[in-house]
Amino acid sequence: MPVSSPSPPRLQSPFIHRPINATPSSSRSLSARNLRSPSPSSYPRIKSEVDTNTVIAISVGVASVALGIGIPVFYETQIDNAAKRENTQPCFPCNGTGAQKCRLCLGSGNVTVELGGGEKEVSSCINCDGAGSLTCTTCQGSGVQPRYLDRREFKDDD
Repeated sequence: MPVSSPSPPRLQSPFIHRPINATPSSSRSLSARNLRSPSPSSYPRIKSEVDTNTVIAISVGVASVALGIGIPVFYETQIDNAAKRENTQPCFPCNGTGAQKCRLCLGSGNVTVELGGGEKEVSSCINCDGAGSLTCTTCQGSGVQPRYLDRREFKDDD
């Protein structure tokens, strides 16, 4: 009774289209052509499975990188363009005059205080020193509305 040797197991993978043979390559006859460059049909084909979650994740990643670069570039160009334009917009609080009327004396320069018994005392306003107006704190008296970042005073408190 002839005894046959067990055949080698066949290797399989869900990513490989064609199962890999575990037979030794020495048993095959090798021609000179096969030694130089094996034919493309002898290579196993790899399947790639891309589901919708992978596509969404890649799309979100690309969009995030684009926004992360695009937004700062946009703001830099806007700042550069604003610096080139002349600022001629009149100041809102003082209507371009550079002065605001005093809130304590309502622009009169005098403060009237009613004392007991119907008496009244009129004195010079201590807020505006009797002038009736104060330098506008928004435009610092220039009458021109400052740009947003120009309104802020950055101090180093160290």
